[in-house]
Amino acid sequence: MDLAFTPEEQAFREEIRAWVRSHLPADISQKVFNAQRLGRDDMQRWAKILGKKGWLGWGWPKEFGGPGWNAVQKHLFEEECALAGSPRVVPFGPVMVAPVIMAFGNAEQQQRFLPGIASGEVWWSQGYSEPGSGSDLASVKCKAERRGDKYIVNGQKTWTTLGQYGEWIFCLVRTSNEGKPQTGISFLLIDMKSPGVSVRPIVLMDGEPEVNEVWFDNVEVPAHNLIGEENKGWTYAKHLLSHERTNIADVNRAKRELERLKRIAKAEGVYDDQRFRDEVAKLEVDVVALEMLVLRVLSAEKSGKQSLDIAGLLKIRGSEIQQRYTELMMLAAGPSSLPFIYEAMEAGWQGDHVGPAHCAPLAANYFNMRKTTIYGGSNEVQRNIVSQVVLG
Repeated sequence: MDLAFTPEEQAFREEIRAWVRSHLPADISQKVFNAQRLGRDDMQRWAKILGKKGWLGWGWPKEFGGPGWNAVQKHLFEEECALAGSPRVVPFGPVMVAPVIMAFGNAEQQQRFLPGIASGEVWWSQGYSEPGSGSDLASVKCKAERRGDKYIVNGQKTWTTLGQYGEWIFCLVRTSNEGKPQTGISFLLIDMKSPGVSVRPIVLMDGEPEVNEVWFDNVEVPAHNLIGEENKGWTYAKHLLSHERTNIADVNRAKRELERLKRIAKAEGVYDDQRFRDEVAKLEVDVVALEMLVLRVLSAEKSGKQSLDIAGLLKIRGSEIQQRYTELMMLAAGPSSLPFIYEAMEAGWQGDHVGPAHCAPLAANYFNMRKTTIYGGSNEVQRNIVSQVVLG
C-alpha cells in the first residue's frame, strides 16, 4: 500500500489549488473561515462557479458530463476546496441523487435532470426521514398510489435539510404493503412547486431553520418521474446512502477546522494549557487516522483492488470528530462563545477585544453538530452494520 502522491498527482493538486483560490469569492471564504451564516445565494453562487467549470459534478464520469477523475484526484479536489475556505457543496443533487439517476434512471431522465444538477441551477432536497422512520428507514409511510400515468402522493417527510430552498425533491415512498417492508418502497422525483407540497421550517437550537417538514397532500407526480422499477427503491436508497455516509466523514473539513481550533485557542490564551493541548493532540491524531483510512481506500482503488466497504465506519469516525472540534472550540472561547446574534455579526460587531476569526457563534456550531451522529444512519446502527461485516 503506497499512500504517497505521485508527481502527477501533486501537479494536479497545484492546478486545483490555483484555480480554486483564484475563483472562490473572498466574501464567501471569509464567512467559511469564521463560521458565519451562509445564505442560499452564497452556496449557489459557488455551486454555479464550479458548474461553469464542469466541476460541480467532480465525482461524475465523463459520459455524464463530469471530469472523469479517479478516486485520488477527487480526494485532492475536495481537500483543496476545503483548505481554501469554500463552502461544502450541497450534496443532495451532485453527490446523492445524481449517482442514482446515472445508475438506475433511463436515458430520458438522465438527459432531463443531470444538466440542471451539473450547472448548479436546480436545488435538490432529500425526502427520506419521516416521523418514526429515521434510522428504521424501511418503515416509511408516505404513500404513492398509481393512477394511470401518475402517482398521487400523500404523507410527510421531516428533517429535510435546506428544504426551504428546494425546487425538486427525491423521495422514498410506499407503493406496496405486501411482503417485507423494504420490498414496497419506490424512488420518486417530485417537483416541489407542485400543488399540494408545503414546507414548514423547524427552528433549531442555533436559531436557524436548517431543517424542515415537507407535506404532500394529494400531490400529482408523473409516472415517468419514477426511478427504475416500482417497489425497488430500497436498492436505490442503499446505493445513495453509501455516498452520503462517505460525504459526512469529510476529513478535509476536519483538517481545516482543526487549524481553526488552534487559532481560537491561541487567541484565547488556552493553547499553552497542557491539559487543553492534550485534547487538541488527541483530536489531531484521530483526524490523521481518519485521513489514513480514506487514503487506504484510495490506494486500493488506484491499484485495482476491491475497495474497502467502510462507508459506515467513515461516517462514525468523521461525525464524532466534528462534534469534538466544535466542543473544544466552545471550551476554548468560554463565555465569548455564547452570543450568536447573526445580525450583529453581519454588521461587523464581534465584541470589544477580539476579531472575527475567533468570536464566531461557536455555541451555535456546537449545537448544530449534535445531529451528525444521527443523520445518514445513526452511529449506533452503523456500529451494528460494521460489526456484522467484521464478525459475520
